[in-house]
Amino acid sequence: MARLRNSKSLENASIFSIEELILLLKIQYGPFRWAQRYEPITELVYTILSQHTSDLNSQRAGDILLNKFGSWEAVTEAPLSTIEETIRPAGLSKQKAPRIKGALQTILKLRGTLSLDFLAGLPLDDAKSWLRQLPGVGPKTTAIVLCFALGMPAMPVDTHIHRVSKRLGLIGPKVNADLAHDLLEPMVPPNEIFSFHMGLIVHGRTTCKALRPRCNDCVLRIKCPSKMD
Repeated sequence: MARLRNSKSLENASIFSIEELILLLKIQYGPFRWAQRYEPITELVYTILSQHTSDLNSQRAGDILLNKFGSWEAVTEAPLSTIEETIRPAGLSKQKAPRIKGALQTILKLRGTLSLDFLAGLPLDDAKSWLRQLPGVGPKTTAIVLCFALGMPAMPVDTHIHRVSKRLGLIGPKVNADLAHDLLEPMVPPNEIFSFHMGLIVHGRTTCKALRPRCNDCVLRIKCPSKMD
C-alpha cells in the first residue's frame, strides 16, 4: 500500500483554511442540520455505553436498559450486578455499569432531579466543567452531550476526526484525542462546529480511512499535506 506523505510540522500548518474545509465538506457530504438526538440524560447514558464499542451495540444496550427499568431514576436504585447483566451487549459492562449508576446518582444528588437541561443556560466552559465532575465523563462524552443533546458549540473528537485532523495538519501528529478537543474547537466558528464535526466524521468513515484512505476520490486531495503518493 502506498504511504501517506506527512508534512514536517503539521500542527497549525494546514494549507486549508477552516472556511475552505467547512465549505468543501458541506458540498461533498452536507448539508448538516442539527436536531436533538436524545434528551441530555439519555444521551449521557448512551454515550457512556458507546465507549469502546459500536454505536449499534451501545444503542441496543441502552434501549434494553431503559426498557427493563422504565426510567433512569429506577436505574439509580438498581443493583450493579443487574445493570451489568443488562448492558452486556455494549461490552465492558463491569466498568460501564458503575459509571452509569454513579453519574446518574451524582446528578440526582447535585440537582435533585435527573435533568441536564439547565446546562444550556451556562457558558460553554462552565457546562463542560459541570459534566466533567461526573464519574466516567471525559472530554468526548462531555462534548457529545452538549453538542448533540443541547445544540451547544462543543466539538466532539472521535477516532475519525482525530485521524483526519492530523492528516490535514490541523493538529500535530503526537496530539492525543483528549487534547484535540481543546485545540480544534477554538479553530471553528461556533455556528459551524456541528457541520464541521459531522463533515469530518463522514469523510473519515467513507474516504480518509485508517488503513486504505481513498485519496484519489478525496474532495480535499488537491491541498491535503498527507495525500497518498
